[in-house]
Amino acid sequence: MLEVSSLSSRYGRITALHDVSLRVDSGELVALVGANGAGKSTLLRALSGIQPTCGGSVGFEGRDVTRSSPRARVRMGIVQVPEGRQVFSPLPVEDNLRLGAFVRPSAEVAGSLEQVYSLFPVLAQKRKEPAGTLSGGQQQMLAIGRALMARPRLLLLDEPSMGLAPRLVAEIFATIRALRQAATTILLVDQNARAALSIADRAYVIEVGRIALTGSGSELLDDDAVREAYLGL
Repeated sequence: MLEVSSLSSRYGRITALHDVSLRVDSGELVALVGANGAGKSTLLRALSGIQPTCGGSVGFEGRDVTRSSPRARVRMGIVQVPEGRQVFSPLPVEDNLRLGAFVRPSAEVAGSLEQVYSLFPVLAQKRKEPAGTLSGGQQQMLAIGRALMARPRLLLLDEPSMGLAPRLVAEIFATIRALRQAATTILLVDQNARAALSIADRAYVIEVGRIALTGSGSELLDDDAVREAYLGL
């Protein structure tokens, strides 16, 4: 579904991504792990079309989308849940969800709302409340639900467990696992490398803007270098 070839990106004179290549097959959950500043979020932003690139290509379902706008990529099915949730705090929960469906025919929105509410019942309970009054975990559910309203073919998750209590982290990862079982294709970035690798079909380790290791989630969980660098073992 996704084919990234020799992708590079810069912030001014600083190169943030160096010839990054990876793939995500249809129906897979692929994890991307690495230290802070390694380039994980930069890569997701580049895949969404938000971060400019200076070399390489991004292919999606056989099409070269390297120069496609963020809006066009959303219409194709590439949808990102951003780091930090970025909900529209003054707006009610339901309006936040409806904004996620801006590329969809209006006749389909009601059905998608019910699907999101069945996945996250707490959002149904709070549908009329301002998004800014939700807890951190509820806002993360809202951010994921808003992305699902666009009917993504490829869901990019950027640090979904950041800043959450352990119980809520477990809930979020259970949701990600359920999405994977429902055949949603996912590229997951998370600082909780153990949790991310434990549910991933395959994974990549990125170091200083370069892909350093790749393998199945279980292989990287058992890799001594990964265990020492990212799992504290």
